[in-house]
Formats: sequence, structure tokens, C-alpha cells
Amino acid sequence: MLRSVEGHDLSDTGSGRLKGLTESLKQRWYIWLVAFLFGLQVLVILIFRENSYIQIHDNLDLFMAHYQMIKLNHAFFAHGVTMPMLHGVDRDLLGSEFLLYNLLYVIFPNIVAYFIGYLLKIAIGFCGFILLAKEVYGNRYKDIRPIVIVLAAAYGMIPVFPTYGIAFTSVPIIVWLLIRLYRTEDIKKRIVLYLGVFCYPLISYFSYHGFFILCYMVCAFIIVWAAKKRFPKTILTSICVLSAGYIVWEYRLFSAMLFDDTVTIRTTMDHGHLTVGEALKAAAEEFFRTSFHSQDNHVYFVFWVCITGIIIVNAMHIRKKEAKKILTDPVNLIFLWMIFNCLIFGLYENEGFRTFVERLVPKLTGFEFARTAYFNTLLWFVLLLELIRRLYETGKSNYRVISGIIASITVIIVMFVPAVYNDFYYTCYNQAYKIIKHSDTSYVNYREFYSTDLFDQIKEDIGYDGEWSAAYGLHPAVLQYNGIASVDGYLGMYPQEYKDKWRKVIEPALDGSPSLKDYYDGWGARVILYSGNDENTYAPLRVMQLEDERLMVNMNELKSLDCKYIFSRIDFTNAEELGLICIGTYSGCDSPYTIYVFKVN
Repeated sequence: MLRSVEGHDLSDTGSGRLKGLTESLKQRWYIWLVAFLFGLQVLVILIFRENSYIQIHDNLDLFMAHYQMIKLNHAFFAHGVTMPMLHGVDRDLLGSEFLLYNLLYVIFPNIVAYFIGYLLKIAIGFCGFILLAKEVYGNRYKDIRPIVIVLAAAYGMIPVFPTYGIAFTSVPIIVWLLIRLYRTEDIKKRIVLYLGVFCYPLISYFSYHGFFILCYMVCAFIIVWAAKKRFPKTILTSICVLSAGYIVWEYRLFSAMLFDDTVTIRTTMDHGHLTVGEALKAAAEEFFRTSFHSQDNHVYFVFWVCITGIIIVNAMHIRKKEAKKILTDPVNLIFLWMIFNCLIFGLYENEGFRTFVERLVPKLTGFEFARTAYFNTLLWFVLLLELIRRLYETGKSNYRVISGIIASITVIIVMFVPAVYNDFYYTCYNQAYKIIKHSDTSYVNYREFYSTDLFDQIKEDIGYDGEWSAAYGLHPAVLQYNGIASVDGYLGMYPQEYKDKWRKVIEPALDGSPSLKDYYDGWGARVILYSGNDENTYAPLRVMQLEDERLMVNMNELKSLDCKYIFSRIDFTNAEELGLICIGTYSGCDSPYTIYVFKVN
């Protein structure tokens, strides 16, 4: 038998350590699970960095390029300046510099800022969910801590719209602040909490969440006033303080919405013409699957657990002859709230309902008040917690194990099942594919998408000096990110006058592209050179192959925008006919692109 110098049995020591580790895993399984999943996320980021496969749609093709453009033009805190996209747009249309996520791009290089924002989204969602659970469950929180921790991790990791990811996952924090305010009588504590409410917009976004949070608060004000028979001044004060916070921190947005009379594309967008029946069907689909900006994957597991739990809860109320409790049970109230959110989402696409709301509040014309559905991302997790909390608190070991398994499956699905903005999944998938298949997938990673080295070479070779340009076969965001002024671009709100002007530029293409014509006329946020054959000319694929390699464009209208260069992945077959001169073909620099640079003659 092995013995140490002191005479102790080393095999017994090893056995003790193993037993201690096993006991720790058994008692703190939830901490080990969450730590492992969070660590795995960080590890993938540190390993792949710029070679990560980050979602391009409504992400790299939009805000990331805007941040880089603002940075290159030293305009984060500037006023009265014009940004070099869409032939010049007001800086105010590109968002406030005070939002936490935007500030990251002021301080850090873009890719670093992106990943810090990604991790902050997780951390803020995780901490906020726990704070809210502690506030709601009080002394009971300690007992249900394991399932709260795991579900908090799942909520923090939901793959939502990256630029507003923090805004999505921070919702529990404002709810926690408001509940604390309502319950607190101490004046000094209230002042601190009101300050928190005022600063909350720094981690939120008015158009996605703030407007609706305020609407919910107004509803709470009315309900509490009616139920308690006393004026809820705390709620009213909170509404005023939060409104002031949004106005201060997002002053550029409010200035554009309230004091700028410029007619924008928001007023002419086609938001749908569904019948009431079709709108209700859209609401049901949203309830079941959720839109891609807030795709929480609840349909795979959480939905079925919650539906089963609701049926059981209400059956028990009926069995105990307590049917009245059905109307007040939090489980049912949360469920009805989610249904209401989805009904608003669906009815928004009904012209009659939408017009009614816009006439009541003219400033809401073009505003997407269907975003109530975004709050269901939190409510599904709240509902699940409330259901398995009841199971867990029975104290029966089997029920506790089942609750833990449900929470664990939930967090694993969120992290490992593909969703639009699940960068972790797609990075792992594409990198694994390259290793196993010894070839690239059809998608490009962050570094390849922007191909900065290639464009630096191009700019140096052609002597680029800020001339207006356009893109074809790639997103205009690639030009903007590389410091090239563009007459095209992607922006959700800009003057209608420029949309009309650009339509004249692309009219020859729209004649042969009915779906693209409807896409541009009905929306218009993507101001690009479209295909004349209904093909996607900006798909961020490694290989760009089009059946129609002509450039269908009104050259006189394009020239009137001072466009000097067209950076294209396609060698136009009708270049000579249009008076375009190819001044260079560029590839290499570890880029998947071959870029043809055409000069407008």
C-alpha cells in the first residue's frame, strides 16, 4: 500500500478527493453546467476570433458597417454632419452614441466590440433574470436556486438580434427596478431606484422595447388604480422618469421622429394587407415559432412543457373545485399576455387595424408596434420557471430531478440548436466542416466578408480618394466598412425623396424582376443595384454565380449621383454598352472575392 512521508494512505486521499468532487457535482450540478457552457462560448470566441461565422443578415450588412463608417469619419459624437452612404445621410439617422452597445464601438476595435457585446448580452440577461426571480420569489428563491440559475443562463444565451441583444435580455432588469420601487417606502432607496430607471435606456432601445415597456406600465397604472382604489403615484413617476431617460439617451431618434418634417420611407412602407383571418393565422405562427429577431427555439421543447403544465395546473384547479383560481393563476395570466402580444403582431399586418392606430396616434405612422411579440422571448422562460418551480417545491426528489432535467434540456437547446443569430453554433459547424471535409462551406466568416486587405490594395491601386461608388454582387456594407463612400446602402429610415430617386436608377432591372420590384417598392430599406432577372445579387456566398450577368441600370440617373466606381463580383457582359470601363480585376489577400472595378465613363 502506498504511503506518503507523513504516513498517510495516498490511495485513501485520492478516493476522498474523488468522493468530494462527486458530491460537489451532485450538489452544485447547476453551477458546473452553466460554467461549462459559458466557458465553451468564451473558448470558441478566443480560438476563432475574426474567423468566426457571424450572422450577416441584419447584422454585418447593417450596423457593423455603420459603426465602422461613423468611426472612420470621427462622427460618433458629431452633430450636423453627413455620412458617406446613400449619397449622404444625416448622422442622426444612425443611432445614439450613448447606448452601451454603441459605446463599445467607440472604445474597442469592431470585432472586439462585437464579442464584448455578445458576452455582455449573456451576462446582463443572466444576472437580470436572477435578480427578478429573487425579487418575485423572496425567501423561496434559495430553495429553487438551481433551476433559476440554469434558466437564467438559457435566457442570457438566447440568439437574438445582436445589435439589440442587450436590449432584449435586459428587460428583467427594468421589471426588477419597477417592482422594487413599488415595494419600497424608503425615500433614499427610491431615489437610487429612480436613477436606475432613468439610466436603464442605456441598455435598452426605444423602438424595440422602450415604447412597449411604457405602454405596459400605463396598463399597470390603470389596473393598480382600479384594483387598489388609490392613485399609484410611484408607477406614474416611474413612467415619467423612464420616458425622460429614453428622450435624453436617445435624443437623436426623438429629434428625427418629433422635430424633423422630412418624409421618410417609414411612411410609405407596405406593412401588409392581411385579412383578419390571415392576421390571426400570422399571430398563431408567431406564438408557435417567433420571428427571427427573437428566435428562442421554444418550439422544440419549452412550448410543449408549458402547454402540458398549463393543462395540468388548470385540471387540478377544477379537480379541487377551485375554478375561480383559473382566472387569477399567474400561469394563465402570463399565457394570456403572450397571446395578446402575438395578436398585436398579427393584427399589425391588417390594414384596417393598423390605420386605426395610426389615426389615433399619427406619430406612429410607419412605427412597427407589432414588436410586442419580442417580449414573449422573456415570458416563455418566466412561464417555464413558474411551472417547474411548483414541481420543484414539492420537495420530492424525483420531481426535483425532473425539474432539473427540464431546465438543463432548455439551456442545451438554446445553445446548440441552430437559430438565425446563433453565432456559436454556426462558427462551430462551419469550422468543424472545414476540418472534416477539408474544404470550405458556402458561407464566409467575418474576416472574409469584409476582406479589408483586398480593399486596401484596391483603393491604393486606383488612387481612391472618397469618390461616390456602388456595389454589385456584394453588400454595400462591405464598401462602407472599407471607407468607400457609397450611393447605395441599407438603412431603415432615410428620406423618401432618395428612395424615389434610386428607383429611377434601378428601373431597368425592376422591369424583369417582379419580386424584387415588390420588395423595393414595399420596403425600400435595401438601396442596392438589383438583378434584371429576379436573382439575389448581394447573397454573401463564397461563390457568386448569376444567370444574368448584365448590369440593368439607368446610367444617366446613376451619373447624376456622382457615382464614379462600381465594385462588382460580376464581370458585366454589357459594360461597354453602358459606357463602363473595367480598370482592374482583384483577388487574393485570403479573400473569397474576385472584384471587378468599373469606372463610370
